[in-house]
Amino acid sequence: MPVTDLLERNHKLYGDEVALVELNPLMPETKKVGWKEYSLVQQTSPTPYRREITWSVFDEKANRVANMLLERGITKGDRVAILMFNCLEWLPIYFGILKTGAIAVPFNFRFTSEEIRYCVNLAEVHILIFGPEFVDRIEAIEDEIAKGRLLIYVGDHCPSFAESYRDLVADCSSQPPLVRLEEDDDAAIYFSSGTTGFPKAILHNHESLTQAAQMEQKHHLTSRDDVFLCIPPLYHTGAKFHWMGSLCAGSRAVLLTGTSPEIILDAVSKEKCTIVWLLVPWAQDILNALDRGDVKLEDYELSQWRLMHIGAQPVPPSLIKHWMEYFPHHQYDTNYGLSESTGPGCVHLGLENIRKVGAIGIPGYRWKCKIVDENGSPVPQGRVGELCVKGPGVMTCYYNDPKATAEVLKDGWLYTGDMAMQDEDGFYFLVDRKKDVIVSGGENIYPVQIENFLSAYPKVKDVAVIGLPDSRMGEITGAIISVKEGMECTEEEISEYCKELPRYKRPRKIIFAEVPRNATGKIEKPALRKKYGAECLVAQQNKS
Repeated sequence: MPVTDLLERNHKLYGDEVALVELNPLMPETKKVGWKEYSLVQQTSPTPYRREITWSVFDEKANRVANMLLERGITKGDRVAILMFNCLEWLPIYFGILKTGAIAVPFNFRFTSEEIRYCVNLAEVHILIFGPEFVDRIEAIEDEIAKGRLLIYVGDHCPSFAESYRDLVADCSSQPPLVRLEEDDDAAIYFSSGTTGFPKAILHNHESLTQAAQMEQKHHLTSRDDVFLCIPPLYHTGAKFHWMGSLCAGSRAVLLTGTSPEIILDAVSKEKCTIVWLLVPWAQDILNALDRGDVKLEDYELSQWRLMHIGAQPVPPSLIKHWMEYFPHHQYDTNYGLSESTGPGCVHLGLENIRKVGAIGIPGYRWKCKIVDENGSPVPQGRVGELCVKGPGVMTCYYNDPKATAEVLKDGWLYTGDMAMQDEDGFYFLVDRKKDVIVSGGENIYPVQIENFLSAYPKVKDVAVIGLPDSRMGEITGAIISVKEGMECTEEEISEYCKELPRYKRPRKIIFAEVPRNATGKIEKPALRKKYGAECLVAQQNKS
């Protein structure tokens, strides 16, 4: 079934009910301004900017977008890119693209001009739809990317090098376009996170997208009474496909701008949210604010909040233990996935398995998993190997990159590049990224294990463990530690605490600094290795 069928069903069954709410506490309630004035908008307001649309309006807006694109010559298989912050226009544009049979290509809003140019060419984009925040970046490369491509601007005060989205869709029909879609039709290209260089273009078909929607609804028992709070960017598979549980259930979702504890709790309270997906840093910020007394739970109406789940990165068990002290009635789930597996859920803990916190879980709905050695042979339970997944959400290919595709897709199995192990109960535990494993004096050291250990120390806000070059050992273990606000911590404290670890796992170098994360919460370890690895080499050279 094409995923667009779910939207059309909701229009027919629940047309007058609210589908989406856009909530931006960081912007005044006045109309969003044009791109030249955007940076001058005040950052706080007593009344948040709020809009909403019903399922019927959602579907009709998607139809207008589809008919506009068809009038501009878009046909099945063409690529249409979206470069926008989360807003009420984002999902109708996405579904409008899908309704034409074209391929939707969401861009990371953190892309530089050079990355935008690279991805436009990599995905062979025909049309780029962008918002006011990106005008300067687009303008810098406009001469290169505008040749043979249409640039469509969503916002007020359209720049001269683009066409106005509002003008283009104004007179278009709100009736469904006459395009027949099949579940094996190409649907979307998502880009890998790019933490190891320029991103790859990951192609998915409609079956993948529909599978993600049905899986999310089943995993979290999403009903029409639920309200999902979506904070992460919609360009990423994590946010998009968690939201698709609401699409499958026909229930309301809130797109929230802002990640402070006060903003999140206020949105949950006022919008009556029942399901919230958090990244680890946001959950930790909420706990820290509660510990300090900066926020008080009694100031909010949170009794309806039933489920908190986390994904996109390993979750320290100590964080969840702490969370349940404040929210003992919460259901909890964690989700594992990759953009190559249509985002989160190919492995998930499950609402009933909180006793197994620390595991990424068991195979998700309609998924299979296995762990293999370097030769591709299955390893015994309890042994570490590479995690492989298989199911209807596996990507079709890396777009125009058969070599890279062949490296990770073998007999229908997706080789994830993540090291994992399975315990005697059948639960999978993520050990680390294959590329992040530290080899020190011939020993394999898995950073996630050390990060989980250090995260439990009361003064640690965030931590990243990386390998640093060493002339004798090959690599040594380095820990970059971000300390909680208002606290002081010393190397001696951390070293003393780490005596509980086996000697070979103890960090040899401790650095107090901020831990950089990308928009989906993943630690940017290549950047850390580049920065501190270079410093380490200079220090060794000076010593010699």
